[in-house]
Amino acid sequence: MRRDDWNPFGTPGHYISRIARGLARVGDTRLRPLGFATAQLPVVTALKDGARRSQTELARWARVEQPTMAQLLARMERDGLVRREPDPADGRSSLVSLTETALAKLPEGRAILQQGNRDATRGLTEAEVATLIALLQRVLENVEAMDG
Repeated sequence: MRRDDWNPFGTPGHYISRIARGLARVGDTRLRPLGFATAQLPVVTALKDGARRSQTELARWARVEQPTMAQLLARMERDGLVRREPDPADGRSSLVSLTETALAKLPEGRAILQQGNRDATRGLTEAEVATLIALLQRVLENVEAMDG
C-alpha cells in the first residue's frame, strides 16, 4: 500500500480556488439588486468607458470561448445591459456596448466590489495587501505561461 502525503490544504491553488469561488458567490449576491453578476465583470470592464467591441474581442479579453461569450452577451442583452449594433467595418459582425442603464449602475457596482475587496482583506495592512497583490500577479503570470 502506497502512502499518499499530498495535502491540498498546503497548496496555494486550494486557497486561490476557494477565495475565487467565495468572492464570486458574495459578489453575485451583492450585485444582484443592480442586475449584474460577477461573470459579467470582464465585459463590463472592457466596455465601461463607452467602448464598443466585437464579440470576438470580448471573448479574447475575458479569456473564454466564443460560445461562452455568446451566451453571456445574450443574457446581458436580454437584461438590458448591452446592445449590439452593426459593425460599419464588417457587415457580418456587430459591436457590443453597454446601455445607458448599465452605465448608470456602474458607480454603485464599483462601490460594491470595492467594499467586497475591503471586507476580504480586513485585518491586513496596506503594505500586506500590496504584497499580496504583487505575489498573486506573479502567480497569475506563471499560470498564464503554463496555459500558453
